Amino acid sequence: MMRRVYGDAIPVPPEGAMAFSDVMVRSLFAEVWDRDILSIRDRRLLIMGVIAACGATDVWALQVRAALDNGELTPEELRETLVMLAPYAGYPRVAPLVGACEEAINAWTEATGAETGLQEA
Repeated sequence: MMRRVYGDAIPVPPEGAMAFSDVMVRSLFAEVWDRDILSIRDRRLLIMGVIAACGATDVWALQVRAALDNGELTPEELRETLVMLAPYAGYPRVAPLVGACEEAINAWTEATGAETGLQEA
């Protein structure tokens, strides 16, 4: 499940290498992400809201890239999440995520040749 959620962006830690990793992977990916009530896209949107509320720029970029790689969200939808989250999570927390989002979208675009959704003026 971890590979389905993050692809190759985050390597799956080898089992037994660290107790913390074992518990985290088992808890998150065998018990939480693996449930069939919410889609992976829905779960990603929820955790992106939490990440925005925390202002965790590096983790935001990771989620953006995974969402793009998995076809869960488009660049336009990812940008719109920031518009929606800013009034609720706070502009100072969300503003740095804009740059991280655009960097992740640009890296994904370069790697895949996909469109970014930006329109020429």
